[in-house]
Amino acid sequence: MLQSIVHYSIHVIGPLLIALILFKQKWKKAYLIMLLGMLIDIDHLLANPMFDPNRCSINFHILHSYYAVGVYIMLSLLKPTRLIGIGLVIHIIADTVDCSFILL
Repeated sequence: MLQSIVHYSIHVIGPLLIALILFKQKWKKAYLIMLLGMLIDIDHLLANPMFDPNRCSINFHILHSYYAVGVYIMLSLLKPTRLIGIGLVIHIIADTVDCSFILL
């Protein structure tokens, strides 16, 4: 239960805090764009089983691979794709924290 609360809090509250702090004038738009980072979970549809609570998604799913993380970091550094990149990096952070619960 704690694992789910922490995981989804990072997904929802992380982008909200960044939007409110760094993008004050357009925080709603920034928040919604960063929330779109959750769409990378579509790669879970390719896994069998689709959901396994004991599986770490980092480097298991294609959009959660180390190569993809590198692309997400690069996207977050470029102004035109910054919000998308930050949303994706926050998603990876949330999943990494989730993996740490599995390892405990």
